[in-house]
Amino acid sequence: MSEQAANTAPAIILVRPRLPENIGMAARAMANMGARALTLVSPLRWGGPYLEKAAAPATPKGLEILRAATICSSLAEALAPLHLALGTTARLSGVAAGHGGDGGWRNRVLTPAEAAGELYAAGRQNLAAALVFGPEDTGLENDEIEQCSHLVNIPTFGLSSLNLAQAVLLLLYECSKSGAGNAEEMPERQNRRPVTLGEERLLLDSLRAELARLDAIPADRAPWYMRSLRRFLRRRELRRHEFDLLMGLCRQLRHKLP
Repeated sequence: MSEQAANTAPAIILVRPRLPENIGMAARAMANMGARALTLVSPLRWGGPYLEKAAAPATPKGLEILRAATICSSLAEALAPLHLALGTTARLSGVAAGHGGDGGWRNRVLTPAEAAGELYAAGRQNLAAALVFGPEDTGLENDEIEQCSHLVNIPTFGLSSLNLAQAVLLLLYECSKSGAGNAEEMPERQNRRPVTLGEERLLLDSLRAELARLDAIPADRAPWYMRSLRRFLRRRELRRHEFDLLMGLCRQLRHKLP
């Protein structure tokens, strides 16, 4: 894979990884497929001797990725600068076609090929994107799934879960097949770019606060309303100038309401 591909491949985010050896193998998989940006969210064992444990399976090819890894305390912090985050899941019960038995609150589940297509489209627009992987034993929690743009499931026969590094390798391989690491530079005007996930979160928090001040939504139904509003905003593919407009309205409400 070319140097340009390495610069535009999706980032890899590992949420609460338990074993440093798995982190090392994931870094090796990234090196194989030309990905470079690794973020660890609250790793259970990291630093000092644990870095040495991760270095062996990473091999010299993945060691630089390990040393340059970003450490975050929460998934929200890791996602804030991104425009697209695809969370991985092995659990499909009640999630088929994005209409789960719990009312369809889960995001649409993509196949690996569909996920690669989303990442390719993001790369064509110079948008920051990442693949998100949960802990080896439990996967992503519901509130973490909510923060992702879409979900990805790798179909398997028999056992539904995969080794962490295997999952990283398979999805990055699909990305390489789709050309997701080879996007040409297509700069957009700053105020016309899509909002980042951090900006989306800020807007939703502001809207929720002002709607609560207006008594526009009952407190016990607020999470449902905000999930629906998040889905609406994502279908609209909110742009930065639209974000500025809505944030301006929130500020006006905040100043004028008692």
